[in-house]
Amino acid sequence: MEQKPSRRVFLSVAAAGTGGLLLTGAGLGPSRTLARDPFTLGIASGDPSKDGVVLWTRLALDPLGLNGRGGMPVRDVDVEWQLATDERFSKVVRRGTATARWKQAHSVHVEVDGLEPGREYFYRFRTEGHLSPTGRTRTAPSAGSAASSSSPLTFAIAACAHYEHGFYTAYRRLAEQEPELVVHLGDYMYEYGPQGYTALGGSVRQHTWGKCATLADYRMRHAQYKSDTDLQAAHAVAPWLVAFDDHEIENNWAGDVSSSGAPAFARRRANAFQAYYENMPLRRTSVPGGASMRVHRRVDWGPLARFHLLDTRQFRDDQACEDGLRSGCDDRLATGRTLLGEDQRRWLLDGLASSGARWNLVGQQILMAQRDSKVGPGTEVNMDSWDGYAAERTRLLTGFRDSGASNPVVLTGDAHMHHAADLRLDFDDPDSPRVAVELVTSSIASDGDGYRDEGRIAETVAENPHISYLDQRRGYIVCRLTPEALQADFRTLDYISRRGAPAKTGARFTVPSGQAALT
Repeated sequence: MEQKPSRRVFLSVAAAGTGGLLLTGAGLGPSRTLARDPFTLGIASGDPSKDGVVLWTRLALDPLGLNGRGGMPVRDVDVEWQLATDERFSKVVRRGTATARWKQAHSVHVEVDGLEPGREYFYRFRTEGHLSPTGRTRTAPSAGSAASSSSPLTFAIAACAHYEHGFYTAYRRLAEQEPELVVHLGDYMYEYGPQGYTALGGSVRQHTWGKCATLADYRMRHAQYKSDTDLQAAHAVAPWLVAFDDHEIENNWAGDVSSSGAPAFARRRANAFQAYYENMPLRRTSVPGGASMRVHRRVDWGPLARFHLLDTRQFRDDQACEDGLRSGCDDRLATGRTLLGEDQRRWLLDGLASSGARWNLVGQQILMAQRDSKVGPGTEVNMDSWDGYAAERTRLLTGFRDSGASNPVVLTGDAHMHHAADLRLDFDDPDSPRVAVELVTSSIASDGDGYRDEGRIAETVAENPHISYLDQRRGYIVCRLTPEALQADFRTLDYISRRGAPAKTGARFTVPSGQAALT
């Protein structure tokens, strides 16, 4: 068996870029030279299949250059790429040349195929005299492999990374745990102008000027986020599965409705979607068509798992009762209200019914479990979450039960605090059947330094007995998946307002196969 490189060796090679790697003599020929390093935004991979993966980079001489062009010349640039079975590239198995087109912000998406299933690979790019950092990726196992049916999968869950609110130490700690896959559930970047959304502890750094509206705005904001070296480390360590939430476009948008009444909202969505695709390791199936973009999709991980990634923004009805936390909002209970849209809901339930995987992991953006924020009689719930679409949630959970799918687990972002919860057909009846569990990750940075309010946690759990765990600190989740169980470690950091915080496990839960329960 090939020995896996140590974390220290890999991270040093990935961070060094050209360190220890020759620009010639490794199959990458000579070419003309750009004046500066164009790989300032790092590299990434994503959407692995049993025989392929997407490799990504975006060239930028000056990430915050005017007009969102990253300081690049107004011309296309050829970029060479390599994929190898070792981090020193002594065994290159695929290579080629892609064109970074200036009309696509000099982004590169290479869909590599013909690879071995269940295999670790290393990749890099070169253009005009410059070599990128090295990234690690892997293919999914094949469905028919006897070994893959018992091999565990370690994956991380992350969301919500407001750049101004804190440093990305959580991304760095995530990378250090060397997951095989990262699932990012939205709010990868935020559209606000400087100080447009403030954390209680203030800001530690500042957004580029202006609220994002034009294509140049969104491109520049993505470039600012991608320039962070801790985020780059998390991308370099494993392939990612990504899906947007609201802030990649605008806070709490719903379908074709702007929450702020922004003019020409279709054009703004088209700009945001174009920039999102340019900056994410997505396949051609996600290329935007103007103001629409497909991000709901399935990714199979051999016989062990099927990931169902959802889109909870493009097809939803507007939030009931003018959005926000509301009590006594009967409109939220209307049977005709939809969050997923009929076609996507049917797609999900069909995918669950046809799945032969041991675990069915539903990645989506907003809290699915009911969360009553009011202490005592009555309820107060968030209209932007599934509580604002209660009838469709009941239909969906009933569909989970009736699909016969093995071990559905919902993975969620958005909430800016960790949750572990049971999903019941009737949240007001503690004896109602459990049909799934929900694992909700806290934010990477949004809302700044976290805290742990034991009194408030106790009140919330008392009002919502289906919720087993809450934690308001920043962090992410690391899951270890086997045929027998899913183990979820809720990782937390005590501060992000300065660098260097360690990560620790705030809680650990196990979901035994076949039980739909947290232990």
